[in-house]
Amino acid sequence: MSNQAGQQPFDTADVADAPVVTAPDGAEVRPLLVLEGLGSLAVFVLAPGQVTHAVSHATVRELWQVTAGSGALWRRQGGREESVRLVPGTAVSIPLGTAFQFRADADSAGPLRITAVTMPPWPGTDDEARPEEGPWEATVR
Repeated sequence: MSNQAGQQPFDTADVADAPVVTAPDGAEVRPLLVLEGLGSLAVFVLAPGQVTHAVSHATVRELWQVTAGSGALWRRQGGREESVRLVPGTAVSIPLGTAFQFRADADSAGPLRITAVTMPPWPGTDDEARPEEGPWEATVR
């Protein structure tokens, strides 16, 4: 059966089979799915005690939900700045242009795992993640 114009094929992914890449902020990323022009889905993993580099995005926005581990997220937009706890069930937004940095608690029983939707899909360009000044010293490369 052929697709009607404008329809996208069904896709299925398993995080265990996803390639492992390094995000510009240093977190481990497992890209899962893409809906062309709309968004992409990935899982971020940060080992206990690790801290990412602070970055902001040039063209994308993100929604995160913590699925395992614990840690903290710092984010700054204009004159607003805050740090929030990350525990399973916590959901946060990263609006366009927001500077952010996250870390996994050193005493966490396992890695901090975050499922994230990026809108539009992650472009894969070198200039998408811009370095920022954050509150913590990064421990990832």
